[in-house]
This record gives sequence, C-alpha cells and structure tokens, in this order.
Amino acid sequence: MTAPSRSVPRRRLITDYGIVWVTVALFLLLAVTTDVFLSTANLRNILDQQSLLLIAGAAVTLTLIGGNFDISVSACFINAGIATALAVNATGSALLGVLAGITIGALFGLINGAVVAWVRINSFIATLATSFVFYGIGFILSDRSIIRIQDVAFSELARGRFLGITRATWIAFLVVGLFWLTLSRTRFGRHVFAAGGNPEAARLAGIRVEVVTLTTFVLAGAAAGLAGALSASRTLSVHPSDDFSFVFAVLAAVIVGGTSIAGGDGAVWRTVFGAFFIALIINGFNLRQVDPIIQRLIQGGVIVAAVAADNWTRSRRL
Repeated sequence: MTAPSRSVPRRRLITDYGIVWVTVALFLLLAVTTDVFLSTANLRNILDQQSLLLIAGAAVTLTLIGGNFDISVSACFINAGIATALAVNATGSALLGVLAGITIGALFGLINGAVVAWVRINSFIATLATSFVFYGIGFILSDRSIIRIQDVAFSELARGRFLGITRATWIAFLVVGLFWLTLSRTRFGRHVFAAGGNPEAARLAGIRVEVVTLTTFVLAGAAAGLAGALSASRTLSVHPSDDFSFVFAVLAAVIVGGTSIAGGDGAVWRTVFGAFFIALIINGFNLRQVDPIIQRLIQGGVIVAAVAADNWTRSRRL
C-alpha cells in the first residue's frame, strides 16, 4: 500500500514540472558544452530576444486556458507597431505612441472576443478570419509603405538599459508578473480555469463565461499591442505585413510550456519556461552553427512532442 501512495506524487512531480527539468537540463548542457553560452552578453541577448514573446505569451496563456485560440496576435502586433509609429511621428510623444499601440490591440481583441463569445464562431476560425481583416487595416494605415519613426530617442523605451538589462526585458518581467498573479490569485483567474475546463458547469455556477472569454481576448490583444509598440521602439521602423510567425512563436511557447490546448489547465510560469526552452534550443543551434532547416525540423518535433505529452497526461488523470 505504501509504494503506490509514494509513486503518485513522484509521477506528478515529473509530469507537472517536466518543462522545468528539461529546461534546466538543457541550460546545464549548453553551459558545459559551449564556451560562449554563459557569457553575460549572450544571456542578456536571450532575455531581450524573448521579451516581446513573453509579453504576448503571458496573455495568450489566459486565452488558451479559457478554451480558445487567438491566431490574430501577429496582426495585432504588426498593427500596433504601425499605430505607434504614426502616433509618435504625429505628436512626438512616446506615451501616446505606446497607448496607440495598446489601444488598437485591445480594440482588435474586443472584436475577436465579441465574435467568439456572442456570435459563437470557433475561436480558431474566427481569429484566423479577423487576422486577414486586421492585416488589411495595417496596409491601409501605412499606405503600403515602411514608416520610419523620426524621434530617435523613442528607441530608449525598448533598448535603454537598467542594471545592464534592456527596458523591454524589465517591462516583460512586469507584464508576466501581473498576468501570473491575475491567473493564480484572483477570482477572474479561477473563472478562466472554470470557463475553459467546463463552460456549461461554469455557467451553472454563475460564471459569465462570455464575459470571461471577451476579457481574455482583450487582454491578449492589448498585450500584443504593447509588444508591437516595443518592437517599433526597438527598430524605429515598421511596415505592413501578413506574417503569422509571431503568433506561431507565441503559441509554441505556451504549448511547449504545458498549457493544455483543450483548455482548463495551464499556468503563466509554464509559458515562461516554454519560451526559454525553445530560446535555449535556438541559441544552442546558432552557437553550434546548425543548419536552419534542421533547426525547423527539431522545433516542429518539439511542439508535436509537447502536444502528445499533454494528451498523455490528460488521459492518465481521467
């Protein structure tokens, strides 16, 4: 009787925190096998490169736990950069530029949430469709051309440093912390889990599932908007595009971290580890000069393995 009772916690320790163990193991492996990996410059570079992804990923984690996908994150990200650039050039105000980026992202999130919650279209299809609409808006706003931000000082918002770390990274730490606390320590966070786990039971319990769904989409859009504004600050130029790569990177981090694609299970800290696990793989490949094609194959395999592990652990719990 004793052995089975001890094996259950051990098994849960492995399955529930598996992303932690593999990330730590990969970090130690790279530290031992690659001389440059532990350099301050390389570690700071990894943090800075992941900052925008972490901002959007923390919010998308709530959307996914709530039982929905948001494919429009890339469109929000790109349009926010365009809105930020236009606002900064028009007003000379960095604050108004950032607010413009966050506002357009939140507005797009509101549209997504309304379509999913009240029109009741599948979130994957709905946000895929709205993505094309949002991309079209970006081309109109930018007049199909590159926009350069005239105020060079605006770059300090993302590229300025405090204690040797970029401000974009510090902002990412703050945003991740806020979403982490929101999900794990608030009533709204509990409602997100309930809505994603069993929406009908959540409704019977008095939870306004549609409002929860709408809110998670608005938060995801606003976070993608902030990331887009910081991206504009980092490069001082933006251009319209219909590139989905940003949302794929965000979803990869969330899913590899262990947040369930079926909804009702996950955590912001998992997304953090998922993002850095993928970042360490890419960084290790680059330091070893591995062929980019091979990198794509392995990254795809990692995502498939993460989804398979999620399905396996869920079936074991049932």
